[in-house]
Amino acid sequence: MKFKTLVSTMALAVAATAVAGAAQARDQIKVVGSSTVFPYSQAVAEEYAAKTGKPAPVVESLGTGGGFKAFCGGVGPDFADVTGASRAIKPSEVDLCKANGVTDITEALIGYDGLSIAHSRKGPELNLTEEQIFRAVAAELPNEAGELVANPNQMWSDIDPSLPAVKIVVIGPPPTSGTRDAFVELTLHDGCDAIPAIHALKKDNADKWNEVCSRVRQDGLFVEAGENDNLIVQSLEADPNAVGIFGYSFLYENQDKLKGVKINGVEPTFDTIADGSYPIARPLFFYVKNAHRGVIPGLDEFLAEYVSAEALAAGGYLAERGLTPLSPEKYEEVRDAVLSAKKFDM
Repeated sequence: MKFKTLVSTMALAVAATAVAGAAQARDQIKVVGSSTVFPYSQAVAEEYAAKTGKPAPVVESLGTGGGFKAFCGGVGPDFADVTGASRAIKPSEVDLCKANGVTDITEALIGYDGLSIAHSRKGPELNLTEEQIFRAVAAELPNEAGELVANPNQMWSDIDPSLPAVKIVVIGPPPTSGTRDAFVELTLHDGCDAIPAIHALKKDNADKWNEVCSRVRQDGLFVEAGENDNLIVQSLEADPNAVGIFGYSFLYENQDKLKGVKINGVEPTFDTIADGSYPIARPLFFYVKNAHRGVIPGLDEFLAEYVSAEALAAGGYLAERGLTPLSPEKYEEVRDAVLSAKKFDM
């Protein structure tokens, strides 16, 4: 028993030394993750540096999936302290964290974001249903006999004669992106389920239904633009007929160039995202590695700035950048969880 206790104590000491070495290895906080959360983390990093005089955190846009891969890689100076996410952490990512010794993290819901479908102000007006969006980007659609065939739609007017007679070009995020996950779950699945022939499949073969409703076309009309949402904005400016998929903050920041596509007659705005009337909205998060608190210089102060009322509450500077804020009650809950290092149930 004494030997086991000694071994456990030594193991803990080694782990603590490894984490403590992070303070000597770098003096900048590492933040990774979602391209949608990126501008919010960047804003907090700038504010933190201005207020403290310390080096600004390094903020990298890796996508939600890429962020969790980096964050869950381990504990110590080589691994990120914080990751932003445009969805909650998946069980497979929790398993990755556990496998690499990342067993104490805190989850912070920072607000909400509308999953905007937008296009150039020079483009035609669009008011789409989720079914029409699915029919535009799906890999397969049922034919008149109910058989699944390659998506034949080339023009928006092929889907509905009331839509513009322009070529379908949809520029969206890659599969590693939380924005892509949200687009599939919040838009494509609902649109797919509205088609009777595919809805019937759901009962008989749920796995096949999920495959059909999740796959996007690969014939060049759905274009993956990588994790940099600014590239999508630039592509939409270059092609007025194209539409792009990204978080509301990017539409908000580029309102002089872009306009939102109405979904089921509802335009993406702060109010419609907050009240739930805009149909494709999602929560945004960050996750922090608690083993790095008190070790990585400035991490505690950075977290305090992130959940400060000045940043996160209604009227804060993150709302000015497009974040739909939490209710006052939820904000208090999130702030307390972050400041107290509340452990996420893994």
